[in-house]
Amino acid sequence: MEYTIQKLGNLAGVSTRTLRYYDEIGILKPARKNSAGYRIYGRQEVDKLQQILFYRELGLDLDSIKRLVNDPAFDGAAALKNHRQQLLEKRRQLDLLITNVEKTISAAEGEIQMADKEKFEGFKQKLVDDNEQQYGEEVRAKYGDDVVDRSNAKMLNMSEAQYEEFMSIERTLMEKLAEACETEDPASSIAQQTADLHRQWLSFTWPMYSKEAHAGLAEMYVADERFAAYYNKVHPNAAEFLRDAILIYTGTSE
Repeated sequence: MEYTIQKLGNLAGVSTRTLRYYDEIGILKPARKNSAGYRIYGRQEVDKLQQILFYRELGLDLDSIKRLVNDPAFDGAAALKNHRQQLLEKRRQLDLLITNVEKTISAAEGEIQMADKEKFEGFKQKLVDDNEQQYGEEVRAKYGDDVVDRSNAKMLNMSEAQYEEFMSIERTLMEKLAEACETEDPASSIAQQTADLHRQWLSFTWPMYSKEAHAGLAEMYVADERFAAYYNKVHPNAAEFLRDAILIYTGTSE
C-alpha cells in the first residue's frame, strides 16, 4: 500500500511538516514523487518511520537516528528487539516511580509512615537504570563489573541529604562548565573549579577515586558521542573542554 504525505502523517500521528523535514535532512525520503510532484511513501518507508519514532521515543537525536537507520547493515528485526527491551526497562522505571508516588500519597494521608530514604528510591533507581542502559556496556568493559556494581550500590544507598547534594553539585557543575567554556582556557580558575566539581560529583558514586580513572573517564567523554552529547548540551565544545580541564586538574596532560 502507498501513502501520500498527508495520509502517512495521519497514520503515524506526525505532521506533514515533520515528514518534509525528514526528507530534507535525508533521514526519511519518499519512495517516489507522482506526476503531480506529491511525495509517495511505500511499505519500506512506513517501516523506517516506525523505527525513527521508536528511537525518538527513546531519546536519540536525529543525527544519531539517521546514521542508524541509513546504515546498510541496519537490522530492523534486531532493532525492534532492542526497542522492546528498552521500553520494558522504561516501564519498570515508571512502575517504580508510580509506586513511590502512591506510597507518598498514602503517607500524606496518614495511612502509612514513609522513611525519608524511601522517598528517593525511585529516582535513584532510575538514574542507575538510565546509566546502565546508555553507558553500561562501555563502562563495564573499561572498569569491570565489580567497580560498576559497587558504584550502583553506593548510589542506591545514598541518604536523602546525600542525594540532594549530589544533584545540586551536578547542576552547579553544568552551570560552571558553560561559563568555563567561554574562557577557552582549560587551565583557568573557573575551569579548574569545574574539574574539581566533577571530582566531587563522581565521588558520590565511585567506590574509590583516582586521578588516573578520572582522566580515563574524561577521555571517554570525548571518544563516545553519547557521553559527549550529555555535556555538549551546555556548550558545543563542552566535552572536549572538560576533558582538557580534567587532564590538567589530575596532572595527566601531556
